[in-house]
Amino acid sequence: MEPKKNPEANVGRNSSLYLAVGLALMMFISYTAINHKTYDKEAIDIGQLDLGDEIEEEIPITEIQNTPPPPPPPPAAPEVIEVVEDEEEVEETVIESTETTQEEVIVEVEEVEVEEVEEVIEDVPFSIIENVPIFPGCESGNNDAKKKCMSDKINKFVQRNFNTDLAQDLGLDSGIKRIFVSFKVDTQGNIVGIRSRAPHPRLEQEAARVIQKLPKMKPGKQRGKPVNVPYSLPITFRVE
Repeated sequence: MEPKKNPEANVGRNSSLYLAVGLALMMFISYTAINHKTYDKEAIDIGQLDLGDEIEEEIPITEIQNTPPPPPPPPAAPEVIEVVEDEEEVEETVIESTETTQEEVIVEVEEVEVEEVEEVIEDVPFSIIENVPIFPGCESGNNDAKKKCMSDKINKFVQRNFNTDLAQDLGLDSGIKRIFVSFKVDTQGNIVGIRSRAPHPRLEQEAARVIQKLPKMKPGKQRGKPVNVPYSLPITFRVE
């Protein structure tokens, strides 16, 4: 006959569980033993607080001295008032009455002539002149049309009469050359006050010569009176 064993009496059935519990217990005991600290009682000195006798501070006894009050200030000296005699005599102004009586003669005053001061207007710019100077052939149209006509006529006149070969004769560098000319149309319609500025004096003389040949114009007017009208003209040409 084979002996029969009780399966619940098998000791090796839970051996892995017991091994794990034992290892955990041994690790806990080892960790506690390593981190355990001991102290020497003789080396610890917490010290003792000796209150002893308190230091008694001696407070000096102060005496209250009764000082007498300061003496009152001396009384102020009385002001001396000097009496000045009035030697100057004041003339009294007598206001006469303006009322008239029947016995007084009334004098008639003649009419006072007021002389009108003539306002002198010297120069009026070309851009704001009321009546622009009239270039020959620009009599028709309004003021703006006359301005445009005058500018076009002057530009064409300068192009026809200006000697452009002069720049090459002077040996100027190639490029665009500019000459700035200014003049006035006086109260008689004549060209006066010519000024020119150019890269060479000969070009300035040539520009003044051409402007001097402009025809006589009808003078410009401001408020119905002839005035001087300044005019500026840039002359531009290319030197090849």
